Amino acid sequence: MYFTDRGIEELAERRGEEEVSLAWMADRLREFIDLNPEFETPVERLATWLARLGDEDD
Repeated sequence: MYFTDRGIEELAERRGEEEVSLAWMADRLREFIDLNPEFETPVERLATWLARLGDEDD
């Protein structure tokens, strides 16, 4: 198990039954980057990966 898996597991456990829009998630990611600018690159990579899921070119 990776260290990050703990956070993912907590997210699934605490909020896994909720439904949210991608616009809501994008707003939360922007807020996170505003508070933690040192994580801009990994969050950008995650957002890009999520945005391109299912694209035939990937």
